[in-house]
Amino acid sequence: MTFEAGEAAMWRLVQRYTGRVGYRRGIKSEGLLANPPVIDCSGWTALLLTQALQAENEAAFRGAPPRRVFAAHDIEALHVWSDRIIHEIERRTGFILQGAEITADTLPRCAAIGLKMGDPAWAINLPRPRGITHIVQIVRRPEDDAPFVSEAFGGSVAPGIRLTPLAEWLARSHPHTLANEVWAVDAFKMASEP
Repeated sequence: MTFEAGEAAMWRLVQRYTGRVGYRRGIKSEGLLANPPVIDCSGWTALLLTQALQAENEAAFRGAPPRRVFAAHDIEALHVWSDRIIHEIERRTGFILQGAEITADTLPRCAAIGLKMGDPAWAINLPRPRGITHIVQIVRRPEDDAPFVSEAFGGSVAPGIRLTPLAEWLARSHPHTLANEVWAVDAFKMASEP
């Protein structure tokens, strides 16, 4: 099953917001309406996935016979923190890759990837499964199908929504992979059978 409508929806969001939106922890998609616009990693990934799954539903509804590909409760379950997005998708699909299992060849086309990035003070009172504190989303450039990682990231160097070629991102994340602190899931596996 291909998900062209969903992939195109994510790419449109990436083109619209990359380099134009800052990062602020705890701010979800409503932060895009702020001046200046801001969002956090889970808000950005949830927005990308929600728009993608809704685009697939809209495309399928226009088909013959009209149908729904993704259940509303599955889409709604993605509006949580980074660790919960990974958990909810894994729980619904039974699929997850971890650590060394994650390579350019094994990743699903549009995987969501959670990372444990240290033990930040803000996470002390918010217990997180696996210690995941960051999430990113693989997106595809339509004209050549090239994979990129889209993420909202805070830090001293270019904070905000950024886009990185998948190979470069995997190389940069290699220490987390070696430490078994990376998990990948596939929201598109929540699709109902055609």
